[in-house]
Amino acid sequence: MYYLLLAFCYGLSVLPFPVLYFISDVLYFLVYYVFGYRRKVVMENLKQAFPEKSKEEITILAKKYYHNLTDMMVETIKLLTMSKGELQKRFQCDLTVLHNLYAQGKSCQLHLGHNFNWEWANLFCMQGVDYPFLVVYMPLTSKPADRMFRHFREKFGTILIPANDMSNSMKPWMSKQYLIALVADQNPGNPRRCYWYPFLNKMTPFYKGPEMGAKRNNIPVVFVDIRKVKRGYYKAAIKLAFEEPINEPEGKITEAFVRYLEKNIYEQPDVWVWSHRRWKHKYEGE
Repeated sequence: MYYLLLAFCYGLSVLPFPVLYFISDVLYFLVYYVFGYRRKVVMENLKQAFPEKSKEEITILAKKYYHNLTDMMVETIKLLTMSKGELQKRFQCDLTVLHNLYAQGKSCQLHLGHNFNWEWANLFCMQGVDYPFLVVYMPLTSKPADRMFRHFREKFGTILIPANDMSNSMKPWMSKQYLIALVADQNPGNPRRCYWYPFLNKMTPFYKGPEMGAKRNNIPVVFVDIRKVKRGYYKAAIKLAFEEPINEPEGKITEAFVRYLEKNIYEQPDVWVWSHRRWKHKYEGE
């Protein structure tokens, strides 16, 4: 099954972008109109985040989101045969902050959200820095799908760190200089062991792990914002948020990221993943 899936994806990846985006348009029609993939979840999330918008405006925003979602699908497949030059033409980011930290002998944490296209961002960053590039990921329940996604990321040299075994997987790197990417807006499994903050008009849990790791090892924290310029073209900005995390009060790093991410979502809402059930947990505090 895995090899059939891999061969199919390689076959698609050699197609030119105009053909891939035609496929994306077809997928959008099927996903939104025919199957209605998590449409109720998307609409409820958008209404919560934008209570001032009319039903028509929410529908327009939802359609833009689904178009970006299917674009993300075909763009990720394109990575299998996409050249470094093509990626650098379509994805731009000034990595000076990371170069400076590397020259100082420091490791670094990247904190980002589920903004399209984070797969292109990972590859662009990995190719542009001297650091070993580690990415924390959550293994998929489907073994063929999980193996496929690991192939997409590892074929370019990315080192994957499973989130469910992070402490053991990080041991070989603790005495080395590294760059680690953390998608820090995941829905936590245990809301009792999280920080809670107002986020998109609702109290929301966030993992403590990224902040605790940064403070424990005093690793500089860099925030990442990804914007879609136009179809097939992205631009990211990186910000050195905390150079000495050990000196920060508890919760400050996480809250700063939440506010940073929220601001970016409001400025370009159609590139953030609205189809996940981010608010499954109910806030029980005061």
